[in-house]
Amino acid sequence: MDSAGEALLRVSGLAYDYAGVSAVSNCSLELRRGKIAALIGGNGAGKSTSVKMIAGALRSRSGSIMLDGREIGGLPAHKVVELGVALVPEGRLVFQHLTVRENLILSGHVRRAREKCSQSLERVFELFPRLKERQTQFAGSLSGGEQQMLAIGRGLMTMPRLLILDEPSLGLSPILVGQIFELVRKLNAEGISVLLVEQNVHHTLAIADYAYVLEKGRVVQEGEGRRLLNDPKVKEAYLGLV
Repeated sequence: MDSAGEALLRVSGLAYDYAGVSAVSNCSLELRRGKIAALIGGNGAGKSTSVKMIAGALRSRSGSIMLDGREIGGLPAHKVVELGVALVPEGRLVFQHLTVRENLILSGHVRRAREKCSQSLERVFELFPRLKERQTQFAGSLSGGEQQMLAIGRGLMTMPRLLILDEPSLGLSPILVGQIFELVRKLNAEGISVLLVEQNVHHTLAIADYAYVLEKGRVVQEGEGRRLLNDPKVKEAYLGLV
């Protein structure tokens, strides 16, 4: 387990354009080892683009991405995974025509996790008993909530030290939303550092050690999660409170 306190991830000045239009202009954030950091903001704020750059799915046109003191900006996604970063993307991207078990085992075959694939599989089934029950079913036959469990399980199969969750509660029932956030707490308590991207601001700030507010591709506010939860500007903009 990594010791808490030091910066595991340090991002500075990321920028990205879609077809000449700026999506992210100056994103900077830090995640301390063993902590939960959150990135919140409305639709189109640049949250998903930012974490895709961190995970290597997109290449930033400027800035720096440091993981444990090593520059990883510009590395392809599979190299970033091998360094211990797992992105669970928005939209529950799973292999629809593979079984639950096949989806998980495929993710567990990255080099850093291959030797412990069996143990990781049992751990995922322990966290998600429903997936164990449905392990021989095709992923495409699962409910939305079950597919989200599978997507998170696939991320965990890579044995990450940094787990990036992009909108994990999107489209889920209130009961499942609560379960997802409780799971995030549990994984973090086991030593996994978490970067959480969410529009469910109340739940997110309640569990985040630190949070960043993103607007138009740049961080406009930051602070401890609980403090931002009680901040008048955040309440008005994201919680519908004044």
